[in-house]
Amino acid sequence: MQLTRLSRALGEVRVAGCEDEETDRVVKSAGRVLRILELFDVLKREALVSEVSELLEFPQSSTSLLLRSMVILGYLYYNPDTRAFGPTTRVALLGSWINGPMISDGTLSRLIDAVNRRTGQAVVLAVRNRIWSEYIHVAQATDPLRLFVVKGSRRPLVSSGTGISLLTDLPDSDIKRIALHHNAESKDNVCLASVLEWVNIARERGWAASYDLVTPGGGMIAMRLPQFDNEERIALGIAGLTNVLRDNEANFVAIMQEEIAINFNEARVPAPELIRA
Repeated sequence: MQLTRLSRALGEVRVAGCEDEETDRVVKSAGRVLRILELFDVLKREALVSEVSELLEFPQSSTSLLLRSMVILGYLYYNPDTRAFGPTTRVALLGSWINGPMISDGTLSRLIDAVNRRTGQAVVLAVRNRIWSEYIHVAQATDPLRLFVVKGSRRPLVSSGTGISLLTDLPDSDIKRIALHHNAESKDNVCLASVLEWVNIARERGWAASYDLVTPGGGMIAMRLPQFDNEERIALGIAGLTNVLRDNEANFVAIMQEEIAINFNEARVPAPELIRA
């Protein structure tokens, strides 16, 4: 969705990130259905056909057909009084079996809420998507002077805070391969030696940070979460204005480490994982 339209709809001034669909690789109708669901997650309210169409830049006629089809399938409901659509409980239950221990007992929810409440900044969950770190969940900042982070945004694994944190437990040979893949697909090439240096620093201190690399005036402090068995690697990040993150860097890192220890010790994850965030 266009950042200008999204920010205007939500009354936001500072917005970071955008959705990168890679439309040439995505079946159009499938991509549009998922974009609609993600839009409702951002809006957190009902929306008219015209609003969905405008924010996602879809033709209004096909948007109306998609929304009504999703109602028939049980993923959306239609409110005849407001003529608006909204997601059903069925959507909330999708994927509840994935990362079972972290999801089913509320570990991630408690962690995100605690870090968000204690820092006042946006809290991001990111996972690896090929050569990208993708934001799969965002708890927006509560501070009025905040940076609004777009869910679904992607950052390069090899040059972002969440990306570097997701690389920390990989062997250097894998990191080199990812960096070469990145350079082959991206206009912004990275120096392999620099990437390995960033990863080693993150390994040593247990967290990674990036400032003003993608969003001028914005940054990220991130660390990898402990894993359950062979489940997906997840990075936890605090996103905000660069000056706020720099001024509070040590405090924010301590808060993240403390809340991870509290929530994941309760979930019976071995403590050594916390050191290799």
